[in-house]
Amino acid sequence: MESLLREASAWLASRSIDQWQYPPHRDRITEALEQGVCFLAFQGDKPIATIQVDDFADPEFWKPQDRPDAALYVHRMAVTRTNSGAGVGTSLLDWASERAAARGKQWLRLDAWKDNQGLHRFYKDAGFTLLRIVDLPHRRSGALFQRPTADL
Repeated sequence: MESLLREASAWLASRSIDQWQYPPHRDRITEALEQGVCFLAFQGDKPIATIQVDDFADPEFWKPQDRPDAALYVHRMAVTRTNSGAGVGTSLLDWASERAAARGKQWLRLDAWKDNQGLHRFYKDAGFTLLRIVDLPHRRSGALFQRPTADL
């Protein structure tokens, strides 16, 4: 998983996007793996994508009026560049929506980098709605998206 995130970071940097321009948080990755909420997609025996899906609603973004427990949340999704544009990311989000629906959740949610407009378009094309942008000076993420799990 860490190599997938490093590849995504390098690609973003090559496009002058400052998202993920820090070493992957190995401690968070390890914890997600131990909790069984980090998943990999494979092509043959090669990992081509990763996604984390859990019930962690970052309290700096998701407030009580959002009903945080009504959703599952996507974190750290990345697809290899060789599989970019092949629908892998959309398939992962559909899978995550099915997982959320199976757990009785109304929403699949995520927070995205505030100024990565290409990423915002990707999520909108995948059926997400931009709820709002939370602008905290110490956070670069904060574009809050959600889509209903029943839309599949």
